[in-house]
Amino acid sequence: MENNQSCVDLSDIQFILQVLGGKWKLHILTSLYFGKKRFKELERNVTGISPKMLIKELKDLEAIGIVNRQTFNTVPITVEYSLTKEGLTLKPILDQMTEWAIVYKKQMVKKVKFDQIKNP
Repeated sequence: MENNQSCVDLSDIQFILQVLGGKWKLHILTSLYFGKKRFKELERNVTGISPKMLIKELKDLEAIGIVNRQTFNTVPITVEYSLTKEGLTLKPILDQMTEWAIVYKKQMVKKVKFDQIKNP
């Protein structure tokens, strides 16, 4: 292996999937990427998630220290969610994932168009 290549440790990938895997966590993190959100805002932003599942996922993300839950003593009680300091370290990763998706989607569109021309 060359010096400029990094070694991928599958246990690290498994850890990432345990922390961020599942259908909803990246959706939630992406919504919180843009700032604090109340529960109902998150529910609107994460299309298709049930309130029960959103609560579960937020509790999971809070338990691992990526999401902060702040309660305000108002009537009714106001709850805001935000990324913690550790959660904010995911921003460059989310940015990179977005960049990868943009490039990959363009490649897939070109490939599909080429395949359609090749095999009408």
